Amino acid sequence: MNDDAKLNAMRDRIDEIDLQLQQLISERAEAAQEVARIKLEQDPQTAFYRPEREAEVLRRVKSRNPGPLEDEEMARLFREIMSACLALEQPLSIAFLGPDGTYTQEAVLKHFGHSVRTMAMGSIPDTFREVEAGACHYGVVPVENSTEGVITHTLDTFVTSPLRICGEVSLPINHQLLSSAQSTAQIKRVYSHAQSLAQCRGWLDQHLPHAERVAVGSNAEAARLATETADTAAIAGEAAAEIYRLKLLASNIEDEPGNTTRFLVIGKQDAPASGDDKTSIMFSTHNKAGGLHAMLSPFAEHGISMTRIESRPSRRGRWDYLFFIDVEGHRSDDNLAMALHEIEQAATQFKVLGSYPQATI
Repeated sequence: MNDDAKLNAMRDRIDEIDLQLQQLISERAEAAQEVARIKLEQDPQTAFYRPEREAEVLRRVKSRNPGPLEDEEMARLFREIMSACLALEQPLSIAFLGPDGTYTQEAVLKHFGHSVRTMAMGSIPDTFREVEAGACHYGVVPVENSTEGVITHTLDTFVTSPLRICGEVSLPINHQLLSSAQSTAQIKRVYSHAQSLAQCRGWLDQHLPHAERVAVGSNAEAARLATETADTAAIAGEAAAEIYRLKLLASNIEDEPGNTTRFLVIGKQDAPASGDDKTSIMFSTHNKAGGLHAMLSPFAEHGISMTRIESRPSRRGRWDYLFFIDVEGHRSDDNLAMALHEIEQAATQFKVLGSYPQATI
C-alpha cells in the first residue's frame, strides 16, 4: 500500500471514529435530558448544576486517560461536553467581574464551559449582588494572584454576603501586548490594570522603556482604549485580542512565567463532598497575646492542613482583624467538623464561607 492509500485509509478510520463519537455524545445528551426529567419530578426547584459531581467526573477522566492527549486537554474536552449537556437541563447564567474579555471571563469558561451565558458586572460587589438577587445562578470573582497577592475587595464582600463558595478555578495568566500598530517601535502609551503592569514591569523596562504606562480598571478596558489610536497598546489576554480585533505584538510578557490567579465560584447553596475538597472560613478573635495561635491549634490537633491565611481589618474597632483561612477537607468530614466547632466556640465572629471541590483543571 502506497503512502496515499495509507493516508486515505486513516482518514476513513477517523471518519468512522467521528461518527461513533457523535452518536455517543448524542446518547449522553439524551441521558442528561432524562436526568433533568427525573429531577424535576422529584423537586421542581432542583439545582441541576452539581459541582461535586462534575469534579468527580473530571478526576476520573484524567485518571483513566491513556494519552496521547495530555490529562488537562482531555479534561477540557469533557468539560465542554458536560457544559453542552447541562445546558439541555438548565442553561446557566454566570455573573463575572467584567467587562467582556477579562481573565475572569476566561475563568468562567474554563470552569463552566462555553454553553453558559456570561454576564459582565462592573465590580466585585455587583457580581455578588447579581447572584444574591437570583438574576444569575452563579458568580466568579478573583481572590488571589500568585505574584501580587490577595484581592481584598473579594474578601471584604464575603463579610456581609450570604453567598457560599462552591468552586474554585486556577488560571495561568499569560499577558500579551496588543495593539493596532504594526510594531512595538510605534508604541508611546501602554494601558493595563495596575496588577498586570506590575507583573510585566521587567519586560516593559527592557522593550518599551519610554512608553507611558496608564493603569485602568481592567485589561479588557485597556484593550478597548488601544483600539482608539495606533500608537497605544494594551496588556491583556488572547480573548481580548479576538474581541477587540487587535494584533498580537508580543506574547507571554509576564516577568514570572508561573503567574496564576485563583478565582472563586459563588452561589446560594453548599457543595456536597466530592472526595477532594477545600473549606474556607472567616473568624475574628480577642486581641490578646496568643489569641490567633489558640484559634488555629484545633487544626493541628485534628490533623487538618491549612493552605492559606489572610487578615483584613474588621472595621469594628482599631486593630481588630478578621482572618480568612483555607483548609483541606470538607466541612462534613468528622475531623474538620470537630475543629470548626472548637474554633466557633472560641471566636468572637465565625463564618464558614463554603466547602467545595479543589480545582481539577
